[in-house]
Amino acid sequence: MNKKWIVYIVSFAAFFGPFTQTIYTPLIPEVQQQFQTSEFVINLTISVFTFVLALMQIVYGPLVDQLGRRKVLLPGILIYIAASVGAAFAPSVGLLIFFRALQAVGIAAGSVVATTVIGDLFSGKQLGRSMGTFQMMVSLGPVAGPVIGGVVGELSGFHGVFWVLSATGLLMWFVNYRFLPETKTNDEQGSRVSLRDFGFILKHPIGSSVILLGFVQYFSFYHFLVFMPYLLEDFYHLSASEKGLVFLPMSLCIVVGTFLGGRLQERFNAKKFLLFSSSLNVGAILLFVLLSGLSLSILVACISLFGLCLGVSLPVQTTLLTLAFSRNRATAIGTYNFFRYLGMAAGPMIGSFFYEWGDRVEFIFAAVLFGAIVLFAGRQFIRQAQQLSA
Repeated sequence: MNKKWIVYIVSFAAFFGPFTQTIYTPLIPEVQQQFQTSEFVINLTISVFTFVLALMQIVYGPLVDQLGRRKVLLPGILIYIAASVGAAFAPSVGLLIFFRALQAVGIAAGSVVATTVIGDLFSGKQLGRSMGTFQMMVSLGPVAGPVIGGVVGELSGFHGVFWVLSATGLLMWFVNYRFLPETKTNDEQGSRVSLRDFGFILKHPIGSSVILLGFVQYFSFYHFLVFMPYLLEDFYHLSASEKGLVFLPMSLCIVVGTFLGGRLQERFNAKKFLLFSSSLNVGAILLFVLLSGLSLSILVACISLFGLCLGVSLPVQTTLLTLAFSRNRATAIGTYNFFRYLGMAAGPMIGSFFYEWGDRVEFIFAAVLFGAIVLFAGRQFIRQAQQLSA
């Protein structure tokens, strides 16, 4: 099969992680009412999914390196399908949380396998472009999830959402079973599950820099998702639907950015390009802090700039990791994804502490942390260049 089609096939599997994470968020009030439970408990159906999705990244990484790509992805999709059916039939919120966790266990294999397969098949410019396609598909997940979930939920309730996930999961399994080749080579031994492997990746100049940048980008991104609605209500008195529309330009800029990033890295030094786009991210946050209260159009421009810079950097990050860790790239990507999801969870939690201070201090903290990590990454890249030239 054509290599480009394989990119879309595995990227479709990776797309389902963030898509499943957000697909039924518009229906949370309905689910809460049906199960007669608290807001905290019903939100566990989202947070538990995210936590398990993060944890399984570092589990699947070494397994993909050892066992191969198909042997991990295909059983993972079957677990996802079974969990989606279970969630559709769940008679209690406890079982719904359990099946949501099981969904995450299964679909977490998608992103690790996808980036590993792309790294197996491509090199040079084609690797960067393929990573751009992959990141574009993945970034569509959280954008499409609430939209499709809202439409399906309105027609058939939240049970219908899980039936849709079951059916599309079955289609995803069949397509990967039929068309995805095993790209692990016979001489590729992979690595055993060992803390030493994770330590090596985290100590490596590229590994530590890219992983920390991935963490702080999503740490900051989730600041916008969680805390900006309060600002939109206080300053601009927007309704819930209007707030959702404000996020749309940023989401679209992330998608466009991932497409452009895969191509722009062909023309520039990847490390310098990553540092430049990350520095622009810091600038976008600071502009948001200073100018977001002036007008809604300026606010949208600031968050769109952040989304665009986030998007263009994602293909560069995964390309650098796959090139630096060719023999255990799945473990490296799994570690990277784990820290990205950790940033998603840590952003709202730490930001809540600073939010109480007022004056958008939570965003100032995010910008300072982001800037410090950009400086750290720059020093790491310089150190690596000096070692290579010595």
